[in-house]
Amino acid sequence: STSVAAMSSQMRAVRSKMEEDEQLRVLMAGFRGSNLNEDDFASSGVRMELIETDSDSDHQLPLVYDVDAISAYWDRRPVSVITRIAQLLGISGRFITGLLVDAAAGKLRENEVARAIQLRDIVTSLGPAYIKLGQALSIRPDLLSPAAMNELQKLCDKVPSFDNKLAMQVVQDELGAPWYEIFAELTPEPIAAASLGQVYKGKLKTGETVAVKVQRPYVLETVTIDLYIIRKLGIFLRRFPQVTTDVVALLDEWAARFFEELDYVHEGRNAERFAEQMRQDLPQVVVPRTYFEYTSRRVLTTEWLEGEKLSQSKANDVGQLVNVGVICYLKQLLETGFFHADPHPGNLIRTPDGRLAILDFGLMTEVDDDIKYGMIEAISHLIHRDYDAIVKDFVTLDFIPEGTDLRPILPVLAKVFDQALEGGGAKNINFQELAADLAQITFDYPFRIPPYFALIIRAIGVLEGIALVGNPDFALVDEAYPYIAKRLLTDDSPRLRAALRYMVYGRDGVFDADRLIDLLGALEQFVESSQTAMGNLNSESSLNSASSLNSVDGDVGPSAQRASLQLQQQPHRTRAALRFIFSPEGALFRDFMLDELVKSIDALSREQALALLQVGLGLQGAQIPLLLPGSSRSFLSLAPTLTSEDRRVVDNVTKIMTFLTRGSLGTQSQVEQGPVRMVSEGAAVAGELLPVLPAVATEVVPQVVSRLASRVAARTVREVFV
Repeated sequence: STSVAAMSSQMRAVRSKMEEDEQLRVLMAGFRGSNLNEDDFASSGVRMELIETDSDSDHQLPLVYDVDAISAYWDRRPVSVITRIAQLLGISGRFITGLLVDAAAGKLRENEVARAIQLRDIVTSLGPAYIKLGQALSIRPDLLSPAAMNELQKLCDKVPSFDNKLAMQVVQDELGAPWYEIFAELTPEPIAAASLGQVYKGKLKTGETVAVKVQRPYVLETVTIDLYIIRKLGIFLRRFPQVTTDVVALLDEWAARFFEELDYVHEGRNAERFAEQMRQDLPQVVVPRTYFEYTSRRVLTTEWLEGEKLSQSKANDVGQLVNVGVICYLKQLLETGFFHADPHPGNLIRTPDGRLAILDFGLMTEVDDDIKYGMIEAISHLIHRDYDAIVKDFVTLDFIPEGTDLRPILPVLAKVFDQALEGGGAKNINFQELAADLAQITFDYPFRIPPYFALIIRAIGVLEGIALVGNPDFALVDEAYPYIAKRLLTDDSPRLRAALRYMVYGRDGVFDADRLIDLLGALEQFVESSQTAMGNLNSESSLNSASSLNSVDGDVGPSAQRASLQLQQQPHRTRAALRFIFSPEGALFRDFMLDELVKSIDALSREQALALLQVGLGLQGAQIPLLLPGSSRSFLSLAPTLTSEDRRVVDNVTKIMTFLTRGSLGTQSQVEQGPVRMVSEGAAVAGELLPVLPAVATEVVPQVVSRLASRVAARTVREVFV
């Protein structure tokens, strides 16, 4: 197996080596959001073409993605469809002609960068659907080359603002009154404009400063007619076997999420749900409040948050906020399953009080339990280099369809991971050969990048890009593993309990004390990082998060929690891992470790008994007669036998106790000051743990006694009768 520290070091080396390759460097820069255009408005001269049409009372456009309803609506309006096609051809005629020429000449791959630049330059004029589709493709390395992705990521989702009179008419139509009867003030001009709408800064009659987003007129009509046309084209392309990508399936999957972005009430509810999920564990994360009484499908009114983009901040706590961001996205991915699907630097803000604000919840995606648990299982398999299990994880995580023969894939993946994780590290990796191997796999087998995973790569990549500016040694493993350790040690779901067992016992079922210490050490890092990254939070926020950030607290009442918070703010003599073990939140871990505890007590007691008989009483070879009928021997050694397994258990206990007491009982210099200091420190530790010891003893001791008695009885029977 591989230690997490070694894996972190290897990944930093691999990243450095990868950046020496131009294609890989461009790909990584793209995932980090380095090429994104963060302007508030489009460049001058850009004009977005929309389709205007009158709807009738019998046939309305659907407000959720419905292929049949959209087709029925536009089938009745052939003139509008022809008009839109003419608009599209007028804007993109040169691009389409060039693409057809490339296809006929077999130069699609050779000229893809030039075509991507062309596409980027014209796509803003085509309207919201094409802008959003281009951005979605820009994070799909399975569909585009790194260079083409790089160009599309420069795509700007900013367009010229539309007329303010139209915007104010939308406000009146949606909210039922002129803007001045609802808001005390609004900026005369929008402060930013995007493909779907534009934003004004305002103030409510009650005094709160707000951001008011107003949807662009005719967006729904333009989006649906474009989807209608693209889908017709995708159905036509199915006639050609050379086109292996199912355009219709990709479009339907993307369009269903895109439609949700058109409903601002849905966006407000997304923000509310997200904030609630983060409130207890991550009070450092801020989500602007939605004022639903001033929100409708096409008008969104939210709290105005002051701050600066995290990617542009020079504050000394940016690294801590990146850590908060990593934990936030891991929590979405591995715990809540409700994932922010539009991660880019413009949506991550550092507030003046040192917290991380996350904006724009129009586009969210759901991650099911199979994916959530499968990610953690895959990490545990990778640490133990269990490549057979990793290949199966690719199926669980939807990289490979079920039913695929996995045997030919295993040797290549094993080679890839072994090169990356071996002691020689990155310098031993031949990236040209590696790329060829992976390309061959993707050609021979139906590998794909699931949409949720492209979003994960983008989110984590953006955070990594921000972190690397201030800390070139940043490694995602160092930030992610502490959170994963916390989940493994505290989650009671059967699959995570099994993943914890696998992490500690491995494929061979042998207890690994070093791996357990690794997990407990990572848990301590999580507690420390959570506390140091709190920012200038008020005491109430700190109080609300106390139980989750410091695992010694558990589920307690407000007064006890306040006392616990005061205790947390004082220096602890007991290290966090030991406090966790004795805490209410450590109950699952104590239950998990019960059998190992029984083995330890059994082995230690027999070791002490053996030492007493051999050294203290000189009865090393003494035997006692066995008078039991049916016994397999006449005499039984008085001294207990110690097997290699027993000695391994004793060694493990020594390692774990050394880890738990190191830092709890003082530094080496303090130890050298003599036993008085040691006793004093030990008494202080015992005093800290004393309040929880009776409850833990009541829970654990009866089970230990019962299991220990059963173990001793079973061994005695074996020794006497077998």
